Amino acid sequence: MRVLSVASECVPLIKTGGLADVVGALPSALAAQGVKVTTLLPGYPQVMAAMGGGRALRRIDDLFGGPARLQRGEVAGLDIVAIDAPHLFARPGNPYLTQQGGEWADNGVRFAALGAIAALVATGGVRNIGFDLVHAHDWQTGLAPAYLRYAAKRVPSVFTVHNLAFQGKFPLSLFPLLGLPAEALSVQGVEYFGTTGFLKAGLWYADRITTVSPTYAAEIRTPEMGMGLDGLLRGRAGAVSGILNGIDAANWDPARDPLLPANFSATDPAPRAANKAALQRRLGLDEDAEALLFGFVGRLTWQKGVDLILGALGTMLGQGAQLAVLGSGDAPLEQDCRAAAWANPGRVGAEIGYDEALARQIYGGADVVLVPSRFEPCGLAQLCALRYGALPLVAHVGGLSDSVIDANEMALAEGLGTGLHFSPVGQEMLEAAILRAAALWRDKPSFTRLQANALRCDVSWTRSAGRYAALYRDAIAQAA
Repeated sequence: MRVLSVASECVPLIKTGGLADVVGALPSALAAQGVKVTTLLPGYPQVMAAMGGGRALRRIDDLFGGPARLQRGEVAGLDIVAIDAPHLFARPGNPYLTQQGGEWADNGVRFAALGAIAALVATGGVRNIGFDLVHAHDWQTGLAPAYLRYAAKRVPSVFTVHNLAFQGKFPLSLFPLLGLPAEALSVQGVEYFGTTGFLKAGLWYADRITTVSPTYAAEIRTPEMGMGLDGLLRGRAGAVSGILNGIDAANWDPARDPLLPANFSATDPAPRAANKAALQRRLGLDEDAEALLFGFVGRLTWQKGVDLILGALGTMLGQGAQLAVLGSGDAPLEQDCRAAAWANPGRVGAEIGYDEALARQIYGGADVVLVPSRFEPCGLAQLCALRYGALPLVAHVGGLSDSVIDANEMALAEGLGTGLHFSPVGQEMLEAAILRAAALWRDKPSFTRLQANALRCDVSWTRSAGRYAALYRDAIAQAA
């Protein structure tokens, strides 16, 4: 089975978030299922540099205002086709934002080009290349299923929503530039509340829709979480499924990770204590093995519940705990994190920005990792925490609830549990969960059992890759 995966970012070439991790890790997992994946990406400078030019596939004289070439090459074991279109993608920094932080004014055209080329490549527009199915990811590729629906050759598509909050809405004036038939500009098409809706197009035209966890697939069909698209998703309920994300277990391996001060494993967790001490030194925390160390890695935003963490800081410190924070995001929250560290020397450490080594040291050295998101399609932090033996303390939403087993009284009695849940999402319930974590920390045998459970969790792509392969086969069969 040949699948064209289409995305706006992919590890290790270009990354702004978890989407890139998924797109980069899934192909190798699918290979074991008999699925050969080729990944189509915009030709950003980072992508073209990593490919070193590649092999020319086709020249396009006019791709939305300028010439383009399709180049193919292998990078880090991935089969990559890049759209080398300098007028669209040869820009510095972030794929979506200017250096001043605003969106590129022509993002609609840039990512319409990505969708159009996906349909061209998938339906035989490049000699000696063809595909059985297109797997498109997030709003940036939402037009790919639309272009495929109106193509001369029938190729089915799967569209994955990684975060429904980002929808890709552009003025209706963009529509005439897209080359889609006039009938596509309707409620039963790309029109979305008076805009040209890229995410809406993917949800409408794709043969199958997936989200990145079963719970999120249910949540987005409700008015509370559907963000204006719940009606469409309820109407297409038979096509919607949730497949839980995984992580690359070879890349995220505490037994071999060169970025950890001390390597450890489920069978030999003792060296993990050295990582905790190194993390405390790195962030200026008191070097105290008996202090319960909470960690947070992620975007400093309202969605991620960072304000809740800061609001619960008094409860944490009142239990003799420490807090390690790594992230960047909203300027007020960045400043609040700095202020918390300044006001609580030796107890709170914060680094604003992103540092891969420090992130892994937090996962490999913290006792509990906080993930109090107000909504979370899947989340990767809790999966990394499990893999590295930190208990995830998570909001009972989306993929967080699907991937962490709450250590409630019954679970503890049965020797189960891999972390802690709290609900509803708010400071009071987060503080209650922090007190539960502190009580478990004092009960060393119970905490050690939970940590062992976490380390044994299979957070790889193996199960989910099998589900994707089955979904692909079903979509292909239905389209035949």
